[in-house]
Amino acid sequence: MKTILLICVATLFGTLTYAQHEHNQPSQTDTSKPKPKSPRQSAMAMVGDNHVHVDYGSPSVRGRQIWNGLVAYDQVWATGAHKATWIDFSQDVVINGKLVPKGKYGFFTIPGPKEWTLILSKDWDMHLADDYQPAQDMVRVQVKPEPQDDLTESLTYAVVPEGKGKGKVRMSWEKVSVSLPFQNK
Repeated sequence: MKTILLICVATLFGTLTYAQHEHNQPSQTDTSKPKPKSPRQSAMAMVGDNHVHVDYGSPSVRGRQIWNGLVAYDQVWATGAHKATWIDFSQDVVINGKLVPKGKYGFFTIPGPKEWTLILSKDWDMHLADDYQPAQDMVRVQVKPEPQDDLTESLTYAVVPEGKGKGKVRMSWEKVSVSLPFQNK
């Protein structure tokens, strides 16, 4: 019986040591794939009982002119890289006086030097804004861009709770931020 127990313990120890050794080794895919220049990111937070989730491609400035350069003024932008940015609300919200049922929406913008149009679209699954259709708009909000003193190198979203079931989805990039305010229903 002692022999069997010793064999079991030795086998278990050897297996754990091998597994630990393998776990600490970098995988071949870690070193062979270059990091994406616009990785998929997400931002989320609870605003009251409402789980708000944003999924987006995060490009970097990398010394480029962003506003009215890489991102054209007065044209619909997917407000991120590659696939369109989407926002998912787990509860109904009110945006700009309009009821927006819980669910997933494409987030698009029309940037301008003095005013931006923020758009939630019923169509959230597309490449950039290639198939964007104004007829799919759920709501549009006009906002003033907020200048920033510090450079935000990579496009970044944040879900910001503001108390009493209110919040905003904030996008910051380069030296500009815009925010989409909402109220839980």
